[in-house]
Amino acid sequence: MILVPVKNLANAKQRLASVVGQGTRIELARAMLHDVLDALAMCSNRPQVALVTSDPFAVDLAREFNFEVIADLANFSETDAIEMATQLCESRGVESTLVIPADIPLIQSSEVTTILQAAPEEGSVLVPAADGRGTNAVLRRPAALFPLRFGNDSFKPHLAAAHASRKPCVVLSLPGIALDIDNPSDLANLASAPGDTRAQCMIRQWNLRQLPVAANE
Repeated sequence: MILVPVKNLANAKQRLASVVGQGTRIELARAMLHDVLDALAMCSNRPQVALVTSDPFAVDLAREFNFEVIADLANFSETDAIEMATQLCESRGVESTLVIPADIPLIQSSEVTTILQAAPEEGSVLVPAADGRGTNAVLRRPAALFPLRFGNDSFKPHLAAAHASRKPCVVLSLPGIALDIDNPSDLANLASAPGDTRAQCMIRQWNLRQLPVAANE
């Protein structure tokens, strides 16, 4: 199963608060989520997709795509949401889980296919963020092969946990998945990247030169 954790979008992207207001951040988060779900919907021969969320917009959007909703009533953290959803998958006998974040608007359906095709019969696939610190996709087979702990520096701990499982671990570099939008500098990178996703079209309407975007942030 593909799991997409979505926290309450009203509080989305707090690290962008220095450059854009809350309403704009919410709209950006919604656009990025739509981009991610578009890519997943276009992926052929994929597992079932479930959004792990209690956000009303995300719930409605999941229904538009005929994706499942796993209710995250606690809305505490991405890590806790995925732990809860993983336990549910185990109880259903789901063989594997692929966690995809909601803030990677350049994700391509072909990249999802690459992950699925690279997955060992037992083991994991990790896709690091562009900075090499975060983890922007994790496939585990069995579904709870090792616990996930998301955050700014999650990739090395995930890699260590994968190796500790004594199962094969495949690390993939996938540029679309690698770009997540957390900091002001990521906005410029997204705007300049090839493509015309909803999120890209949105921020290209902004005058980024007038925003205090730190080039080296």
